[in-house]
Amino acid sequence: MNLLGRAARAEWGPLHAAVRAGLAARRWRAIPMTVGAVCLTALLQYAQNQSWGYRFVQDIGAVRAEDPLGPALLRTPLSVFVPALDLPVWGALAQILVVFGIAEICLGRWRTLTVAYVATLAGTLYARVGIALGPHGPLGLPASDALVVDTGPSAAVVGLAVFLGWRYRAYRTAGAVVVAMIVEVLVKENLAGKEHLAAIAAVLVVCAVSTLRQRRSGRERTGSGSGLPPIRS
Repeated sequence: MNLLGRAARAEWGPLHAAVRAGLAARRWRAIPMTVGAVCLTALLQYAQNQSWGYRFVQDIGAVRAEDPLGPALLRTPLSVFVPALDLPVWGALAQILVVFGIAEICLGRWRTLTVAYVATLAGTLYARVGIALGPHGPLGLPASDALVVDTGPSAAVVGLAVFLGWRYRAYRTAGAVVVAMIVEVLVKENLAGKEHLAAIAAVLVVCAVSTLRQRRSGRERTGSGSGLPPIRS
């Protein structure tokens, strides 16, 4: 039991400490964006299940690969909060509350929204590329997927989970999310699963760029703090 406790602290200790400090300081005021996202998702789910609201929600927040790129990009930010019609909405609401909430506390509101949008946009653009490649390649998609609505909140949730795992050194957790998404594609190959992998790939690129910038910044600080003049050739 002590071994499991030490492993849990090593994996989630920094993340737990950041969340605990944020909640202790502000309680529910620490996650206003997340609470708003949960309410918006519930409202859109209710509306799209009504005869008067389905077409409206589709027009403002549903993205398909067959749509012109311009309108699709305009709908993409809101599409993060449009849940899939064929899945229980409670799962999406729980994912948003937990993952968006942790991200808002640890990363801040705007960085959370940026990572969520990057992940969702990566899935949206991948669908177009995959359909153009055709169904025969490993990255391709059948033409019928052009009619399928994009993933909604799930790509953003997956991307944020991986980013948080990287940021707070919970590498096993981030790896488990990646493996789970790969298994999803192998077991049930569909558009949503491949969009999740595209979202992960985009977030990993963001992590790699952030790592390179941190290392470069660290080298510059080390060089400037040596007290010696810069080397000239």
